[in-house]
Amino acid sequence: MTVEAPEKVAVAPAKRNRGQRPSRGYRVFQAVNALVLTGVVVLTLYPLVNIVARSFSAEDYIRSGQVNLWPRGFNLTTYRRVMSDPAFWTNYRNTVVYTVVATAISMVLTVCYAYVLSKKHLRGRSALVGIAVFTMFFNGGLIPNYVLISGLDLRNTIWAVVLPNAISVFNLLVMKSFFESMPVELEEAAAVDGLNTYQTLLRIVLPLSKAMLATMVLFYAVFFWNSWFSAYLYLDRAEMFPVTVYLRNLIAGATGGSDVGTASEAALQIAANIQSVTIVLTVLPIMLVYPFIQRYFVSGVMLGAVKG
Repeated sequence: MTVEAPEKVAVAPAKRNRGQRPSRGYRVFQAVNALVLTGVVVLTLYPLVNIVARSFSAEDYIRSGQVNLWPRGFNLTTYRRVMSDPAFWTNYRNTVVYTVVATAISMVLTVCYAYVLSKKHLRGRSALVGIAVFTMFFNGGLIPNYVLISGLDLRNTIWAVVLPNAISVFNLLVMKSFFESMPVELEEAAAVDGLNTYQTLLRIVLPLSKAMLATMVLFYAVFFWNSWFSAYLYLDRAEMFPVTVYLRNLIAGATGGSDVGTASEAALQIAANIQSVTIVLTVLPIMLVYPFIQRYFVSGVMLGAVKG
């Protein structure tokens, strides 16, 4: 008995499902959205590009308002004046030291405080949260703060700059929300394995919080880098000034009380674009560091956002 082989049945190739074409309304939305976002980018970049162009322009073009997006009468007089001063580099080094030390202290304090506040079973948790939130709306004022810093003998020390603003309540609440969103089972498993609270924080919680930590480091570093008033208030010795105070004094000296008729050409050039040069020199380091942290920024803020 012979068995016939089954006949092969030709199968037509399946048609690709190209999906539905976007509706006309959705295409209009995309176009409008692209135009709006492009406008926002232009409005954001224009002042920065204009500042950079003014910093490299000659004094005559600046005073006549002819500088827009491109330098006119390319000039480096102010840059040479600022960067040839040894005091500038000393104060720049001070800024780096203050920023690094202050950011490290702020991160340690904020992480510890936020981790404590994230424990809902903690007694007195509401009081601790209330104390933190209270400081967002009320503070002692300028004179009491000055008396406090002087009474603690912190004037003319690095601690007068880094300690008064060591904890940002906004950053604290964002980090607290992030810690609260972490699964409780992770810490319970760590406790079963014999880890105490500090070991759980260092070995379990922080390694899972890299995006949040990078975001908070960026927030604190930018704040302390741009801060000048605390140093201006509590420091008397010029060799301890951060670069922001140095540039503030340079602006005051270049724009205050100079007789235009008797001032030298170099002095007029410095007075014309000193503000632009100082802005560029102050912003440049943060702009160079930001791209390395930017990939953590959005995820860090969203992870710490309030979930509804």
